[in-house]
Amino acid sequence: MPERPRCAVGVPTVSTFGDPRMLVELAVAAEEAGWDGFFLWDHLLWRDPGGHVADPTVVISAVAARTERIRFGIMVNLLARRRPAKVARETVTLDVLSGGRLIVGAGLGSVPAEFTAFCENADPRVRAARLDESLHLLDALWTGQPVTFHGEYLTATDVTMLPRPVQRPRIPIWCGGRWPNRPPFRRAARWDGVLPTHTGYGLGETMPPDELRAVIRYTRVHRTADGPFDVALEGRTDGSAADRGGQLVAAYVRAGLTWWIEALGWWRGTPADAMARVRQGPPAVG
Repeated sequence: MPERPRCAVGVPTVSTFGDPRMLVELAVAAEEAGWDGFFLWDHLLWRDPGGHVADPTVVISAVAARTERIRFGIMVNLLARRRPAKVARETVTLDVLSGGRLIVGAGLGSVPAEFTAFCENADPRVRAARLDESLHLLDALWTGQPVTFHGEYLTATDVTMLPRPVQRPRIPIWCGGRWPNRPPFRRAARWDGVLPTHTGYGLGETMPPDELRAVIRYTRVHRTADGPFDVALEGRTDGSAADRGGQLVAAYVRAGLTWWIEALGWWRGTPADAMARVRQGPPAVG
């Protein structure tokens, strides 16, 4: 059996999960119950215009202050609608505040109205280009060295940002993508991890291990950098089972998984149901 995976809790920040206080309490409970991480969605708006939405950066700042051990992050940041300089300041501050526990997720997003409602371009090709430029600019700004960058959409002229993040060589960047669309996985290969979903499996469903193998195989073919590379996957386990779903997760570990993210949200019940699953603890693998 490969090395035991890390196990995290993943929750939305919208609808019945849009209460920031409840989200922070879920993170605190996750640390107490032995989980390794806590990850949040990133949305400005939601499909239900009357639903609540919590800002994920504010929430994970509170998580950083209320916890001591677990990793945390936004899975995934919609960098195409953010200002990279502001994100650089936020992420370094969070990394320093938490002693190096932040992971940065990045992706295109799934709700075009979050762009069009504010007169921003929702074209996937434009969002992808802005995302790539944002990642390269973030990486440069994190070095603490002078940065001059001129892209198609973003510019920085002789900028130095200090302090540097605690983590070296940088804060890990995981890129999300929907398999079998290939470009997001070529992007992920250039960074530190991948968080795949699948066009054939909807909310609350998980691709089978063989599909994850295909994702990993394709991504690694395009990987040129050395160093650790994480593979994270959202899924569902039965916390009432003796192994809390460990046997299920083990099949994905054999495929190459390094992080299991227990996806909790309204499709599984109420926030109280999510809290109950968190308190049962992570899958027992290995």
